[in-house]
Amino acid sequence: MLARVHGRVQGVSFRYYTQSQAVRLGLRGWVRNKQDGSVEVCFAGSENQITMMKQWLQQGPSYARVELVEFSSATLSESCSGFSIRY
Repeated sequence: MLARVHGRVQGVSFRYYTQSQAVRLGLRGWVRNKQDGSVEVCFAGSENQITMMKQWLQQGPSYARVELVEFSSATLSESCSGFSIRY
C-alpha cells in the first residue's frame, strides 16, 4: 500500500511516529518526506494490519494536522524487511 499524507506533516516528527506505529503493527516498509511538504508511506502486511495503519494515518501523531490521505496500491520488494525512515 502506498499513502501520500498532506497537511502539517513535516517538522512534527510524523516520520518517527509513523515508523513507531508500523513497527507496533508488524508492518514492513518505509516513510519519507516529499519536497511538496507531504509525507509518503509505503507499507505491507496483513489486511488487518494495513487497515489499522490506514486508520492511524488519517489522524497521525498529536502535533500533526492531517488534511488528506491518498491511498494507492504498491508492492514492496521482497528484500524489504522492517520499517525504515528514508531521507
